[in-house]
Amino acid sequence: MTDPLPSQLSDWIGRASHSEDVVTGRLDASFRAILAPHLAPVEEGHAPPGLHWCLCPAIAPMDELGPDGHPAKNRDMPPVPLPRRMWAGGEVETLDALRVGDAVTRTSAISDIQHKQGRSGELWFVTVAHEYRTARGVAIRDRQDIVYRDAARPQPSPAGKAEPILARRAHASAWNLRTSPVLLFRYSAITFNGHRIHYDHPYATGVEGYDGLVVHGPMQATLLFNLAAAEIGHTPRRFSYRGVAPAIVGGELSVCHGADDTTSYWTESDGHIHMEARAQP
Repeated sequence: MTDPLPSQLSDWIGRASHSEDVVTGRLDASFRAILAPHLAPVEEGHAPPGLHWCLCPAIAPMDELGPDGHPAKNRDMPPVPLPRRMWAGGEVETLDALRVGDAVTRTSAISDIQHKQGRSGELWFVTVAHEYRTARGVAIRDRQDIVYRDAARPQPSPAGKAEPILARRAHASAWNLRTSPVLLFRYSAITFNGHRIHYDHPYATGVEGYDGLVVHGPMQATLLFNLAAAEIGHTPRRFSYRGVAPAIVGGELSVCHGADDTTSYWTESDGHIHMEARAQP
């Protein structure tokens, strides 16, 4: 059930912010070093799909971080009354490839805010529409759905104990990779992501209630995006994804392409689904 918004939040809908970044050679090389060989082939000088999620991170001084490692107050996001922020899903529309050396301007606008009651308690959903522009014009439109939850409790919480969805789908192809704390650390570094669930095991298990360190949602989306591009032969025009259940570090993560539904992609481990995606050429 969706509740009416108070005016101090409804006024945020349509509000925009701007940030700038550069697709440097170092960023491109670092991205490839972390995720290769699980990347789609691209033209010389072009960035692999998903690199745009490394651009324009929220940067805050140490004394402005919250207890989970995220900025406590992101002035570009509405002041929803719950502290924990996580990716829920989104959709990417690719019009032009980013290229090494591109100066990128990102315009971000709040397009929707919803308040709901979930099985695990109160939830706030914020939808942000990003537009990435280079000197050639608009390259990427990226909708991100962000969910805010209540503060972490000092005992296992529903966040880490959701009923898993069984992976009972035939896949036509799959990339398999071992997840590790080093992999998570390097991806956190390249995205300037300080969320402690990705590197602080005592915090992730003892405070947030997960079974271990949590594999980043954006990294899973990047792997799925690249598998889709490799299977199609070019970056999909539209790529949508949604988180289903946390993936815990330490096992083999499979990045799968459906055999019965060729637009369907997902990540799984130990027979359970973690993220689902669809790609349109």
